[in-house]
Amino acid sequence: MIDIIIGILIPFIGTTLGAACVFLLKDQIRPKIQKALLGFASGVMVAASVWSLIIPAIDMSSSMKRLAFIPACTGLALGMAFLLIMDRIIPHLHMGSDEPEGIKANLKKTTMLVFAVTLHNIPEGMAVGVAFAGFASGYKAISFAGAIALSIGIAIQNFPEGAIISLPLKADGNGKFKAFLYGTLSGIVEPIAAFITVAFANVLTPILPYVLSFAAGAMLYVVVEELIPEASEGEHSNIGTIGFGIGFIVMMVLDVALG
Repeated sequence: MIDIIIGILIPFIGTTLGAACVFLLKDQIRPKIQKALLGFASGVMVAASVWSLIIPAIDMSSSMKRLAFIPACTGLALGMAFLLIMDRIIPHLHMGSDEPEGIKANLKKTTMLVFAVTLHNIPEGMAVGVAFAGFASGYKAISFAGAIALSIGIAIQNFPEGAIISLPLKADGNGKFKAFLYGTLSGIVEPIAAFITVAFANVLTPILPYVLSFAAGAMLYVVVEELIPEASEGEHSNIGTIGFGIGFIVMMVLDVALG
C-alpha cells in the first residue's frame, strides 16, 4: 500500500518542483519554450491515454471478442462529455486570455487561472488512480511498473505546468511564495482524485475498462481543446509539434520499458 501511495504522489511532486522554478527564474518562460513544453505535455498525455489506458481497457474486454471495443469507446465518449460539461460550468481563465469561461463568477484572476489548471488535472489524477486500482484488483493488463510509468510520465509533463502557473503569477506582482503556493495547489487535485479512485477499487473492478477509457477521454479532451491550440497559435507552431513528438516518444518508451 505504501508503494501505491508513493506512486500516486509522484505527479504532484512534479507539479511542486515546477512551481519551485519561481525561486530560480527571474521572468516568465519564453514563448518558444512555453510552446515546446505545451507540445511535450500534449504528447505525454496522448501516449499515456493510448498505452496506459485505452489498450489495457480493450485487453480487459477480450472476452467480448469482436465487441471488445465497446467499453473503450463508451468510456472515451463519457470522459470527453464529462470534461465538456465541467468546462462549461466551472469558472476559469486560461493563461494568455482575458475572457473567462464557465459560469460567470466574481473571482480573482489568479483564482480562475488556478481553476483552469485544476480542472485539467482531474483526469490526470483519475488516470493514475485507476491504473493503481487496476493493479490492486489483480488485472494482468496493468502491472505496478506500468502504473508507475504512467505516474512518472504525468509528473514529467506536470513540471512545466507548475512553472507555467507560478512564473506569470510572480510577474503579475504576487510574491514568490504566494506564486509557488498557487502553482503547487493547482496540482493537489491529482492525488486527491487518485486516492478516491483507489479507495473505490472494489466497486470499480467490474467496470474498470470503462473507467480506464473514461480517464483517457477526459485527458484527450484537455489535449485537443486547450494544450494543442495553445502550442500552435501564433508563430513558431512547429516548436510545439516537435515538443509533442518528443513527449509522445518519452511516454511510449516509459510505458513499454517499465510496463
